[in-house]
Amino acid sequence: MSEVKRLGEKYLQHMINLRETIHMYPEDGFSEFTTSKIIIEELEKLGIKVQKNVAKTGVVGLIEGKYPGKTVLLRADMDALKIQEQADVEYKSKIDGMMHACGHDGHVAGLLGAAMILNELKDNLHGNVKLVFQPAEERDGGALPMIEEGVLENPKVDAAFAAHLWGYLNEGEVHLKEGPMMASPDIFNIKVIGKGGHGAVPQESIDPIVITCQIVNSLQTIVSRKINPLDPVVITCGRIQGGDCHNVIPNEVELEGTIRTFNEETRNWVPKVMEDLIRGITTSQGAAYEFKYEPKYPALINDKDMTSFAKESLKKVVGEENVFDLKEPNMGGEDFAYFAQKVPSAFIFVGIANNKSEPVIHHNPYFKWDSKNVGILAQSLSQIAIDYLK
Repeated sequence: MSEVKRLGEKYLQHMINLRETIHMYPEDGFSEFTTSKIIIEELEKLGIKVQKNVAKTGVVGLIEGKYPGKTVLLRADMDALKIQEQADVEYKSKIDGMMHACGHDGHVAGLLGAAMILNELKDNLHGNVKLVFQPAEERDGGALPMIEEGVLENPKVDAAFAAHLWGYLNEGEVHLKEGPMMASPDIFNIKVIGKGGHGAVPQESIDPIVITCQIVNSLQTIVSRKINPLDPVVITCGRIQGGDCHNVIPNEVELEGTIRTFNEETRNWVPKVMEDLIRGITTSQGAAYEFKYEPKYPALINDKDMTSFAKESLKKVVGEENVFDLKEPNMGGEDFAYFAQKVPSAFIFVGIANNKSEPVIHHNPYFKWDSKNVGILAQSLSQIAIDYLK
């Protein structure tokens, strides 16, 4: 048995306990105070150098190897979601309306497990390992603020890796691919401004509800008729708000949604075409509009060499038969993309489903998975770091 596996088994129960404790106390982005405190206490018990309050609640640990060399960054996100937990688990959330429904509790526990493993092996390391516990991945994004506060410096980071527990893949499997891995998750908001009035005399009004319906349907023609079918784009309308009464035509309707793209040129082009379409429809109906576009994270692009390298390391942990090329990129967003823009990086999916026919659905109140999977996560990150520093 390799040292990484031996130590992974040694610390597995402690990782499980940490995961389940963190799960009981989920926290929103930039408010992960309890989670940060747990992380700091664990790192300090190991004698690892700790930097606190990075980008408000972020924590950075530094393991210095015995020998000089490069610096590799390992990252875990910490925040939870505003969901009322319905899963039947002993360690159910104790915070009303908040839940770890995406696996970030496992990411934290897995990276702390990697810290335990790597700290025991530091006398064999040629270089440094930065352990980055990042706030606010789900919504506002904590990666960029951490980078702006210098997380990639002192010592300078040469490569970065992260993993996500993934409910659509079998336990024991890891999947990754070079190039586009996850999409840009941008946001749009449209306000259609009409002329309110009595529902019985619509000819006296300019009905923003009807106009909004035309816009919703027409937006899909951008994907079906204006984009190369080989260039993946998603335009989803996720919220429509308008009207207060069954017999009143409202003055305005608000529409909000998301745009998912991989190609930066396409990403910049889509909102321009959207506004052209919105302008045409509202003008033809005598209405006005307001259009807001909020770019969020860039697409997550895995470095070719780091991806190939990570695959070889992962085979030592889960076996060659359990390392897969991800068949297609995922339209979800991930702000690890900011790290990948700055240094050669690779992002990995670690399976947590009992079988693919019964996936564990993320962002769902019944999201539930076996805590033992933090062991593979910890071993995977540890093995990658050790091999990279060699």
